[in-house]
Amino acid sequence: MTRTQFLAGTALALTLTLTGLSAGPALAQSPDRNYPLPYDSQRGVFTFAAGLERSLPAVVQVTTLGVSGGPTTGQTGPTAVSSGSGVIIDAREGIIVTNHHVVEGGQKFRVDMTDGRLVEAVLIGSDKATDIAVLRIETTGLSQVEMVDSDTLRTGDLAFAVGYPLGLDQTLTMGVISGLGRSGMGDAVEDYIQTDAAVNSGNSGGPLLDSRGRLIGINTSILSGDMGGGNDGIAFAVPTRILMFVVDQLRATGEVTRGQIGAILGSLTADRAVEKGLSFVRGALVEDVVPGSPAEQAGLMRGDIITRVQNRPVANAGSVQATIGIAAPGTAIALVYLRFGQETTTTVTIERPSVATVQIGLNAVEAWGANFREVKPSDGRGDAGGALVAAVEGGSIAARQGLVAGDRVTAVNDTPVSTLADLGRLLGGTGGITLAVMRAGEDQPTTIILSAPD
Repeated sequence: MTRTQFLAGTALALTLTLTGLSAGPALAQSPDRNYPLPYDSQRGVFTFAAGLERSLPAVVQVTTLGVSGGPTTGQTGPTAVSSGSGVIIDAREGIIVTNHHVVEGGQKFRVDMTDGRLVEAVLIGSDKATDIAVLRIETTGLSQVEMVDSDTLRTGDLAFAVGYPLGLDQTLTMGVISGLGRSGMGDAVEDYIQTDAAVNSGNSGGPLLDSRGRLIGINTSILSGDMGGGNDGIAFAVPTRILMFVVDQLRATGEVTRGQIGAILGSLTADRAVEKGLSFVRGALVEDVVPGSPAEQAGLMRGDIITRVQNRPVANAGSVQATIGIAAPGTAIALVYLRFGQETTTTVTIERPSVATVQIGLNAVEAWGANFREVKPSDGRGDAGGALVAAVEGGSIAARQGLVAGDRVTAVNDTPVSTLADLGRLLGGTGGITLAVMRAGEDQPTTIILSAPD
């Protein structure tokens, strides 16, 4: 049975139940209030067009212009290097939201409106960690979407993705919200809406709408078993809860500043859960706590497992970072954590990011957005020394330079690293920082430059 047949059959069955009439007279005679789905009595069809059509003019195509990799004559201007979608959230100011990866590396940006106009756009700012970018255009006659708080969403709600996929003109697809609070694509700022609405190449940066045409998220990525990146029915969107925090900061300052609590966090993987004798793999493991930090003041200790933050279940370290990272300094955040099997609730106060590049704890080191810990026998590295990368924050310097979780640091500036203490001491020095790391499956060390010499 196709999805269309299923929806039509379900709607008809519900209609008959509510009205007690046969299918023919019900469609022709019954008033709209008798139908469980929006109904156009004039045409005799179920439709969501009335709500969605108000938002469609606000959905635009974004083309990023840059210098191509091929030969140039010196007179060739920027050419199209990527394209995606975007949505106008402020018609008066001409503010468009799209994805960071849509505009990354661009020199100029062009916006294709639904009425056929082509308008040049200016990049206000972008944030790699959440994959959000903000553009501005100057023109008249713009429409904007209405926005809704993504915290009101429920799994099973209908969702509509709008964009410009696969070189096509504006396209609308429908699905349901198949999951909330999704993370696990890394340890970045993640709290995705998962949907099965068809999202393909070109949909990036376009809106995810509810059945009334209101913005609930920005489509950012898909999971695909197809080497070509085809749609397999699982897509992710940045929810408005995170979206507006990022947009407001980008509009105000052009960059995003995130809060912190002074806890070095890692994701609770299956291997680490077995090591700790746990029967679950969801949570954020406290690798270490910076002395004097809000985390220490809240009573958090190394080995605690954070399971809920602001009454939200925690999937991994990214779940915690998503909440802490969008909270203003001074905000009190409720945490639930496990210690030796006992559940405890505490409150931690968000502070401004530390100006220190390197934070050294007793059992972990945090530097340039990467968390390091001792190499353990359970890591499967034998007797190898060095320090292991436990997690890398999305959008951080470490992430941009290519450091990934699982890397083993063997040297800093050609000085061997045998222990975590060695790493902390060497990272705390002056001058440039170059790491030699051994990566799984590789025989030769990889060079990672975290900072250049002064």
